[in-house]
Amino acid sequence: MSFAILMMPNCVPHYSLSGATIPVEAKTISVAFFTNNTTLGKPSISQKFTEKLRDVVSSQTNLALMKQNGDLQFEGNISDYNVAPVAIQSTDQAALNRLTITVSVKYTNKFDATKNFEQSFTRFTDYQASKAISSVEDDLLTEINRQLTEDIFNKAFNNW
Repeated sequence: MSFAILMMPNCVPHYSLSGATIPVEAKTISVAFFTNNTTLGKPSISQKFTEKLRDVVSSQTNLALMKQNGDLQFEGNISDYNVAPVAIQSTDQAALNRLTITVSVKYTNKFDATKNFEQSFTRFTDYQASKAISSVEDDLLTEINRQLTEDIFNKAFNNW
């Protein structure tokens, strides 16, 4: 029995300040550039999303951020960007529109393949239909990126 206890410390996960479970062997993390594979989304959405995900993993873990080949890796693309009416008022006019963004993510953990995943994450935000998307898009993207990166982080490190 004591032999098993001596072996356990090598398997103990590391916990970050955010409460995330990170393999103790992991020292680096990489977040590849997420390309924009949509026809409607403006080109800057890729850069904004990628930067937000890099900021989240940098601020919530003690891992060194690398451009590629980290011990833990995120890669993927923005696969959908859609604006649609969600609240119709009289005379068939929308009161609210919804911006929905889907990101396809591949996460690789070099130390534990059972933690690897490929999954799409979708989030949305509603806005007044009387406003042009171009006038509110930056604020909407900020909120949606916050939600998406939180979901992705939680999936990778908090087993959600």
